[in-house]
Amino acid sequence: MTTWITTCDTCKREGWEDSDMAQTDGEKLATLIEMAATGLTNVRTRRVSCLMGCKKGCNVAIQGRDKLNYTIGDFEPNTESASGIVAYAMAHATSDTGQVPYREWPQAIKGHFVTRHPPLPQDE
Repeated sequence: MTTWITTCDTCKREGWEDSDMAQTDGEKLATLIEMAATGLTNVRTRRVSCLMGCKKGCNVAIQGRDKLNYTIGDFEPNTESASGIVAYAMAHATSDTGQVPYREWPQAIKGHFVTRHPPLPQDE
């Protein structure tokens, strides 16, 4: 089953205004995640403008149909973060429930979980 990595492309970390400001930190992280996920069949990526977690930027949602979904944040926009996010999404994709045992979490995402969302009910 497909897991989506949704990256906030408007996130700006503290000190962003001291950079060249050519891209937001969220755009930088999104690009790195997209590169790390290239060629994967069960992980897809997309960008959104604002996940409303500005105090914890850079923010990412890990989502799959009928599974637990997660918001993770406070990432540096670097290859280590992107690789860890993609590795976690791959484990999420292979999990029936979306729950990934802690011992299987990549080091790069430990301490970055913000929220967990239960799957939506099947019936009204």
